[in-house]
Amino acid sequence: MLPMVDLKTQYSRIKSEIDREMQEVFDSCIFIGGPKVNAFRESLEQYLGVKHVIPCANGTDALQIAMMALGLKPGDEVIVPAFTYVATAEVIALLGLTPVMTDVDPGTMNITAAHIEAAITPRTKAIVPVHLFGQSADMAPIMALAEKHHLFVIEDNAQAIGADYNPTPAGRGVKTGTIGHFGCTSFFPSKNLGCYGDGGALMTNDDALAAKARMIANHGQSKMYYHDEIGVNSRLDAMQAVILNAKLKHLDEYNAARNRAADYYDGVFGQIPQLRIPAREPNSTHAFHQYTLQINTPDPAQTREELKAYLLEKDIPAMIYYPVPLYKQPAFAKYWKAGTLPVTEALCASVFSLPMHSEMTEEILAKITGAVQSFFERVKK
Repeated sequence: MLPMVDLKTQYSRIKSEIDREMQEVFDSCIFIGGPKVNAFRESLEQYLGVKHVIPCANGTDALQIAMMALGLKPGDEVIVPAFTYVATAEVIALLGLTPVMTDVDPGTMNITAAHIEAAITPRTKAIVPVHLFGQSADMAPIMALAEKHHLFVIEDNAQAIGADYNPTPAGRGVKTGTIGHFGCTSFFPSKNLGCYGDGGALMTNDDALAAKARMIANHGQSKMYYHDEIGVNSRLDAMQAVILNAKLKHLDEYNAARNRAADYYDGVFGQIPQLRIPAREPNSTHAFHQYTLQINTPDPAQTREELKAYLLEKDIPAMIYYPVPLYKQPAFAKYWKAGTLPVTEALCASVFSLPMHSEMTEEILAKITGAVQSFFERVKK
């Protein structure tokens, strides 16, 4: 079976560096905090061009810490896309805030300023744009809208680290996750920049917010045993920092490899009328955390199940991100009384993700695309 993400081959290429650095952690016995975590933090700050990176235990914690640092209170409304992973809205509810879910653009599958503006009420305090599948939401109009209505912006950058918003002709723009009041990311192993366990981070250019988030992530301590805030225990360990620092040196290379694979996919799937290839946001580069097609048939959900079964017979995996709108999940039932969001509903019935990682070879790509082609050729007969 082909993997959705090939971490073994990726590890083999940087094994000597990771193993050497890991041995240094074992020799020092500094497993929490310390020089390895600081080195990664500084490297990521430099890479992103941001003043402050606050490492933490996972991406979900990063979102929660950001909302706590911004002083959001129970009853405050936070606008999120309905088409996203559960963590984006989960932490809102966990803190007693109210998630307000909106539809998304049918091409990029990202939230837009127009969707957000229609959802703003006097109780709205924050927006969480998600840079879904690897490319930035169009942040300039979102930031302008936030400034107009005095709203906080927390970027969910778990799937798009390394992507550039408003890239210049030379290719370098503003890194996603550094535009809002906070950016939050996950280092789950399958991410573009992934560790070998759990990990996450917050990013901000605001000194005061950085200090508060750092304090909250460490039990609300200003110094040891002096607790100024109610906080949490959310730390990145030194072993994960070593892995991340090694991989960060290759992140642009990894994302370029993902783009080459996506271009190959596009070249084949763009010729199949029953498929819609991923739209490219003109104001963003794409990190292709996922390569997500939309199926364009009279019954896309049925076609999708048949295609998934057909590929499985050929040892090719596929995933559905995401099969159910957040507002239809039982956990969020009490927050939703507004009917359906048509684009989100259509996406949940039609999206289909194929293997995507930094180790895609032409042989692998040919096998996957050939199988998909043969399925739709059979369907036509």
